[in-house]
Amino acid sequence: MKPFPTTRAATCAAIVMCIAALACSACCGNAAPEVTPTPTGPPASEKIAFVSLRDGNSEVYVMDADGSNQTNLSNNAADDFFPAWSPDGSRMLFVTDRNTEPTDFDGNWEVYVMQADGTGQRNLCNNPDYNWMQCWSPDGSKVAYMCNRHDGDKEIYVMNADGSGQTRLTNRVGEDRTPAWSPDGGTIALVTLGEIWLMDSDGSNQRPLTAADGVSWDPAWSPDGSRIAFTSSRDGDHEVYVMDADGSNQTNLTDNAALDGMAVWSPDSGRIAFESTRDGNWEVYVMDADGSNPVNLSNHAGDDRSPTWSADGARIAFTSDRDGDYDIYVVGADGSSPVNLTSSPGDDWYPRWSP
Repeated sequence: MKPFPTTRAATCAAIVMCIAALACSACCGNAAPEVTPTPTGPPASEKIAFVSLRDGNSEVYVMDADGSNQTNLSNNAADDFFPAWSPDGSRMLFVTDRNTEPTDFDGNWEVYVMQADGTGQRNLCNNPDYNWMQCWSPDGSKVAYMCNRHDGDKEIYVMNADGSGQTRLTNRVGEDRTPAWSPDGGTIALVTLGEIWLMDSDGSNQRPLTAADGVSWDPAWSPDGSRIAFTSSRDGDHEVYVMDADGSNQTNLTDNAALDGMAVWSPDSGRIAFESTRDGNWEVYVMDADGSNPVNLSNHAGDDRSPTWSADGARIAFTSDRDGDYDIYVVGADGSSPVNLTSSPGDDWYPRWSP
């Protein structure tokens, strides 16, 4: 299969870190289900943000959940990617290199914010370093992100949603990354030196949650705030684990010899979507939150990745290259009615459903 989409070396590095640079296992793929011509009636207000290369560079797009009204929101000659909806759906964070010299592949990546219609684009970080891995606080008043502005170490910062009050929360040798705010706003999970840590939202009370052979990454809070899913290599391959919010009861949910990861909770905290190579290629699976009843939703010989749930939990959007390039698909949470929403000549990837 073709590599995941990229436009330049720096963008490629960012994609690899975010999506996970995992090699495929060698097994047989499954036959493709018949594709129906239309998706199953999403509410008119639902939107899906995504990244597209159709204009020759990486841009943040948005479309209605049925694939209509595809609109370039970022609309800039630079690379713009990794959209993140605000909790109320009115704004969107994204990362851009529009402040970078064309030959500077180390990048001056900045976190920008814009209205959900693309207006009011504004640089929140405004510093000459590397800023990304941004996430909103649950009330939309603050943004946590990663930056290397001090001594070159990647640290977790927090700022107000207007860019003011930028404060470093971590301060250690090594890399702190992937902040994930708890649903109640009181704590932030993060990855530190290959383990999952937790800290209060003001940076105090920092403590490790995992401590095992291998590395752990991609912490994802259950919407009810009781558990954290994550990916770990402690068993010699990549598995999806879950633990209680205090780090107790760490459990391997996937327990498969293939590569499993990128866990995403359903809105009701009852199920988890994830990526897996257990069929010989990347597929989107869903399982119950205790690891039971794993089901291959994408079920195609192409590479299917990057799942995201609709707000009602009825559908899952994902990226697939089954038609020759990467497009955004939507499928029912039971695997029914897969539909290609984008079908553009350039790669479309990183779908994110509106709240």
